[in-house]
Amino acid sequence: MKARESGMPDETMWKNFMRKEAVPMKKKTIDDKLFALHAEVCKSMASPTRLKVLNTLQNGEQSVDAMAKSLGLRKANLSQHLAVLRQRGIVATRREGLNIYYRCANPKMLKACAILREVLLEQLREGGELLEQAAIGRK
Repeated sequence: MKARESGMPDETMWKNFMRKEAVPMKKKTIDDKLFALHAEVCKSMASPTRLKVLNTLQNGEQSVDAMAKSLGLRKANLSQHLAVLRQRGIVATRREGLNIYYRCANPKMLKACAILREVLLEQLREGGELLEQAAIGRK
């Protein structure tokens, strides 16, 4: 800020500074926005129940009734989880009479979950091998 002779900023400059107009704020880049969206999708997938729902949909479209039975969930609870997935565009719906059918909106989501699951299984195997080696070392 430019100072007057007294060394103090003038009133207009102070008001602008307080409104954050004097200091340009960093604009959000497309990358910043994409990372934020990515985090939101990850948050919506941060539920074991939602992951089970997506896993169930690997076999194709299913009705809410069929999913509730196969997952052992009440329809009301399943519907809440499906609503979160639907809001994020992870699942899509179709209505036929009184039934609502769900499917994975993009098969790449299923692939991403499968890849992450493979990585976790590899890490568990590696961790198990380390535990075995440590147990052998103690003997």
